Amino acid sequence: MSDSTDPTRRNRLDEAQSPYLRQHADNPVKWQPWDEQALQAARERNVPIFLSIGYAACHWCHVMEEESFQDEATAELLNEHYVPIKVDREERPDVDSVYMSICQQVTGGGGWPLSAWLTPDGKPFYVGTYFPPEEKRGQPGFRDLLRDLANSWADPEQRAEMETRARQWTNAIESDLEATAGQPADPDEDLVQTAATVAHRGADRQHGGWGSGGPKFPQTGRIHALLRAHADGGQDDYLQVVEETLDVMADRGLYDHVGGGFHRYATDPQWAVPHFEKMLYDNAEIPRAFLAGYQAIGSERYASVVRETFAFVQRELQHPDGGFFSTLDAVSAPPEDPDGDTEEGAFYVWTPEQAHAAIDDETAADVFCAYYGVDGRGQFDGARVLAVRKPVGAVAEEFDLTEDEVLSHLQTALNQAFDARESRPRPARDEKVLAGWNGLMISALAEGAIVLDDAYADVAADALSFVRDHLWDADESRLRRRYKDGDVAIDGYLEDYAFLGRGALNLFEATGDVEHLAFARDLATAICEAFWDADAETLYFTPTGGESLVARPQELTDQSTPSSTGVAVELLLALSHFGAEDRFESVAEAVVRTHADRVSSNPLQHASLTLATDTYQQGALELTLVGDVEAPPAEWERTLAQRYVPRRLLAWRPADGADFEDWLESLGLEDAPPIWAGRGPVDGEPTVYACRNFACSPPQHDLTAALEWGQN
Repeated sequence: MSDSTDPTRRNRLDEAQSPYLRQHADNPVKWQPWDEQALQAARERNVPIFLSIGYAACHWCHVMEEESFQDEATAELLNEHYVPIKVDREERPDVDSVYMSICQQVTGGGGWPLSAWLTPDGKPFYVGTYFPPEEKRGQPGFRDLLRDLANSWADPEQRAEMETRARQWTNAIESDLEATAGQPADPDEDLVQTAATVAHRGADRQHGGWGSGGPKFPQTGRIHALLRAHADGGQDDYLQVVEETLDVMADRGLYDHVGGGFHRYATDPQWAVPHFEKMLYDNAEIPRAFLAGYQAIGSERYASVVRETFAFVQRELQHPDGGFFSTLDAVSAPPEDPDGDTEEGAFYVWTPEQAHAAIDDETAADVFCAYYGVDGRGQFDGARVLAVRKPVGAVAEEFDLTEDEVLSHLQTALNQAFDARESRPRPARDEKVLAGWNGLMISALAEGAIVLDDAYADVAADALSFVRDHLWDADESRLRRRYKDGDVAIDGYLEDYAFLGRGALNLFEATGDVEHLAFARDLATAICEAFWDADAETLYFTPTGGESLVARPQELTDQSTPSSTGVAVELLLALSHFGAEDRFESVAEAVVRTHADRVSSNPLQHASLTLATDTYQQGALELTLVGDVEAPPAEWERTLAQRYVPRRLLAWRPADGADFEDWLESLGLEDAPPIWAGRGPVDGEPTVYACRNFACSPPQHDLTAALEWGQN
């Protein structure tokens, strides 16, 4: 490769659309995107690849950039001895999955930034996460590590050892990500009850959530498993664990009490101090758990949290045309020094002085500080992360007020604190629109439309239209992953198809708009065509014929987002009720049986696949709702909003025969599938049919009566 054609002669990230990659476009490191040019350059130069994977809102990614990637001496080492490649894990979860697998196997942990040293053909021989510039607390310094690995690569004997390790590690990646059971098996009976038992046993009953130490993550799959198991007759204490967990997530530092929405995770066992980035996927999946908790427990606080979170998402993460952006950064300049260095959490924390300056009424300011613990002894140089520190009754007694007066003062204070906070320097926003993450948000909004306010369905429909318009190629039945400022890139992964398909199905359940059901079926068909491997009897994360990495990953476990395999299986099982073909069901069943032993051995790690397996075992509760789809009976809407129903599948059907024929035509069906066949209106009135596993209730006009049959 001549100097004139060598792409590694300059930093090429100014060509990227990813905000994370563009953050590094001015580094002296001659960063390359993950593409064939960069990989070919490594092969032709015969030097290792240094791979750095992160994302725009990642705090320690910023730290490593400031300490190392902006340093001229470090950049010189990287440029001379390596091909340095930057990857946005949100754009390329496949690359991230491959190298995170070996990091977790070798180091026992993982996280971002992910740092990996690879042979020129992409096989890893050294991995880690954040490295300080100099040795610190037993952790090697980054510059020393770069020198040592470069020297080892230059030594033929040591290079041979490194290449041997790379082959061994690649085999380990393949074993972790590609492995399937030797023989399919039936999953354990009562799998969701087992999951709930384990979740109950491991719960932190003092502080809520799971784990006795920090960090603490929102484990929404465990919440859904506990709720489902309780509804199926499990012990009452399952519901208590859910309540304790949702209460602490709503009351402590994970939640943004002023502006709504959830931060990424808590850094401590008490949920006091969060990692401040806000991710679209968290603000979709956590509200879904709160909506289910609201139905099962009835706490109005849970409904308020969802409303406030949806308001935050619409206000701060919504594209003007309807789609949703990806993240808000954790850092921003402090209010007192808008041009100063950024600090984590600066936008969100409060001192007593800031609170009193923002809130006009002295009593309201005092109540705000007492209730949220703004006492001058905060975690950030006297500034405090807001968290409920005292019950309303205790604050009322302290200030000689009624509880209603305290609540009124708090609302006044929160409104004024919000207005004051709007003038602070804002965290940066990653304005990628990702198909899969939008699917998660659409699902949450659709459920919110059923439980809280049908206006959320319009917000969800706008987002779905945005993704369909910009990222879906109907002629090719192909979904792209990322939209950014008019640029569309990256073939969709399983999570994009599965999450968006579930969102479209959920929106049909919320609205009865058959167009959404048709789109969900299109996406499910594409899943079976592009991701199903009949020989291995599994769904892979990357499409057939996609870019070849050192392993073709599956995504079986829940990580930051639900398992795409689990969501895909749940989607296929649901959609199998709406068609005459049996492929959706046969693929879902095969995946469940292929991974039955793995899921049964650790149901919590595979929470989404556990829930999908449970649906496969128990069968969905079909609720065929026949009538005027646009104006259902008020009793139906009220019952659906208030009642927690596990494995619920809503199948609207127009009462008018001509309208129903139009539906079948739009779905490409010659005959009505079983969920609709023979289920027309009775006595000319809206009618409900509740069915499970080929057994149905008598036709009912009252949805509550139908549910009594279905849940007994």
